[in-house]
Amino acid sequence: MASATDLQKTALRWGILGTARINRAALVSPAQLAGHRLVAIASRDRFRAEAFAQLNAVEIVLDSYSDVLNVAEVDAIYNPLPNGLHGPWNIKAIAAGKHVLSEKPFASNAQEAAAVAMAAQQGNQVVMEAFHYFYHPVAMRMRALLASGELGKLQRVETTFNIPAPSPSDLRWSLPLAGGATMDLGCYCLHAQRTLAEWAEGEPTVVSSRAGLRAGCEEVDEWMEAELEFPSGASGALRCHMAAAGRRALFRIIGTRGVATAVEFVEPHLDDRIFVRTSTDERIERLGTRPTYSYQLDVFENAIRNCSAVPTGVEDAVANMRLIDQCYEAAGLHPRPRSMALG
Repeated sequence: MASATDLQKTALRWGILGTARINRAALVSPAQLAGHRLVAIASRDRFRAEAFAQLNAVEIVLDSYSDVLNVAEVDAIYNPLPNGLHGPWNIKAIAAGKHVLSEKPFASNAQEAAAVAMAAQQGNQVVMEAFHYFYHPVAMRMRALLASGELGKLQRVETTFNIPAPSPSDLRWSLPLAGGATMDLGCYCLHAQRTLAEWAEGEPTVVSSRAGLRAGCEEVDEWMEAELEFPSGASGALRCHMAAAGRRALFRIIGTRGVATAVEFVEPHLDDRIFVRTSTDERIERLGTRPTYSYQLDVFENAIRNCSAVPTGVEDAVANMRLIDQCYEAAGLHPRPRSMALG
């Protein structure tokens, strides 16, 4: 891995674990636009890796994820593997001396997330959970509206993320691979709630939750609803559904003086509108359609080059996984098990 000083003069060089659907939007396109190099990729199916590499100008295809970690020229690893493989391969990448951009959720459960955090704290790498939405101007503006006092004191937060059902064979329905709606979608909803802790006297906790299970998938939640409470007394509501009639990604802040609603908070480059309503004003703000992933990559690269911390680093990741575990436990389910597979 190149030193921070070396990286001031060179392109950031990436290794990619797997050929996940999200790869192109989340890494390939923003990395190429920023002048980074896609050095190496591996997949369980070498044919798929070769096809992906040819299509996306990845320089070399290797036989295994471990081989990618062992490439000295690779500075950073992108981990878009199934949920249950995030923790194990994040730890392996850290041990190999690589910076890590890990898809969310960060691990299978809070205990495993803490193990990743411990590994990261023993090294000098940047380890970042890919909550790309957080870095977009829409999410920043939502926080700023509360911070400015225009909305008054925080009373309630509502976050919803619904999508149509993935195919029955999709790995997001697999308990051994830490699947479920709360892992895949609810993690965003919980994170958005947590970003308001500064104006609510601290982090929220889960008061109650209920879940609906996916038919034929033991302990895998198709949907989750949860009520949260902040130390200030403000409340929160989470709704996520992984077999909904359509897509919805809503983030609403309700204060004593007004309400702000982001209508597509997860991928605001698809719809960048925020509706603001107070006793004296009603307006629509537009914050721009540059992809969230480009903002995220800017922050990740800057952290590497300037040895700076990232807001969605390991401590934040552990806190978010704790809240995910609380949702499962309050709904009478178990936190997701650590995976025994390594890809």
